[in-house]
Amino acid sequence: MWVYECHKMDFTKAGKLESQNEVQQPQQPTKGTSFFRTCFNGLNALSGVGILSIPYALAQGGWLSLLLLFLVAVLCWYTGLLLRRCMDTHPLIKTYPDIGERAFGYKGRAIVSVFMYVELYLVAVEFLILEGDNLDKLFPNTAFKVAGLKIRGKQAFVMLTSLIVLPTTWLKSLALLAYVSAGGVLASFILVICIFWVGAVDKVGFHENDSVLNWKGMPIAISMFAFCYCGHAVFPTLCSSMKDRIKFSKVLLVCFITSTINYGSMAVMGYLMFGEHLKSQVTLNLPIKKMSTKIAIYTTLINPLTKYAIITAPITTAIEETSLFRNSRSLSILIRTALVISTVIVALTIPFFGYVMAFIGSFLSVTASMLLPCLCYLKLNKAARKMGLELIIIVAILVAGLFIGVVGTFTSIKQIVNHL
Repeated sequence: MWVYECHKMDFTKAGKLESQNEVQQPQQPTKGTSFFRTCFNGLNALSGVGILSIPYALAQGGWLSLLLLFLVAVLCWYTGLLLRRCMDTHPLIKTYPDIGERAFGYKGRAIVSVFMYVELYLVAVEFLILEGDNLDKLFPNTAFKVAGLKIRGKQAFVMLTSLIVLPTTWLKSLALLAYVSAGGVLASFILVICIFWVGAVDKVGFHENDSVLNWKGMPIAISMFAFCYCGHAVFPTLCSSMKDRIKFSKVLLVCFITSTINYGSMAVMGYLMFGEHLKSQVTLNLPIKKMSTKIAIYTTLINPLTKYAIITAPITTAIEETSLFRNSRSLSILIRTALVISTVIVALTIPFFGYVMAFIGSFLSVTASMLLPCLCYLKLNKAARKMGLELIIIVAILVAGLFIGVVGTFTSIKQIVNHL
């Protein structure tokens, strides 16, 4: 309650404090992340591990489900713009939970925080599962000894990966993380090129031509499509970090167009190559002896290493801001290290990459990326509640989001339970 009262006081007195500061203090040079660096961070958040499972999603839903990928992309781009407009309602709004609090008070902040942080946390878990699966394919029968205990296979690689990503989580500056993000964006494009090479040059071929539409697999397919565009939890943080926040709408457009081209290309190529035989990660289908396959898998391994820090940044920042020692560097490192350790434990407990991704997409991503932005915007903008095209679009997104969320969540949980 004390935290809520502090936030409430900040919002109500912001205008006076800011005006006083502007009079008393000399102007400082504008600081923040540039347009291009923000694009790299945004692309890194959007073009995540979903690119490996997008062919599997297409295989689940059939060729016509590809239309749903583009529809989900447009809807999520639009709700990203709604978040940007919500931020314009008050200068102290810096994060997604701030938007929830401005719209619905303390309860709104709590609801947004729960969905946002759980989503980001599980995405970080997915990164570790991905690393374990692909490293185990490259180096089967590998084992490590830790304190006299022998750890084999995927579990060993999950732990090894956590040690590699740990130092990147200690970086606080989004401007510095942009350099890491640039590597992740490059890795995503290289991966698509490698998959094309496997099909066109290494004689795997693009010969599969399976079902046009598969209704049974549609819930899993659309849930995975939603997962691919689950960057909304990071968007407000990226926007508030910019030198010129006005340009963030252009950042969103660049990020969504680029990532959708990447996703669509990967989905079509993977489905043409392996059809209904696709596994939850397309790299697990590739012929291991080919050099292009090894490059693809190594690139895949680089991808999560560059994304883990940017995805977990909002979680660690929120924890640090509630701490009494928020400016302590040693406490910051301790908090970030504890977060990495916890994701390792979860990754070792629930190693079902595809179905966990579908659950995140249907329950958490749909809520955080479609439902909450619409509800917050309607609450903060009275003009939007008047009958018109904008209201019709927002209501349509809410109805579609609820349907995807209910059906997809039920299906994904059922699959996870069946495989436990």
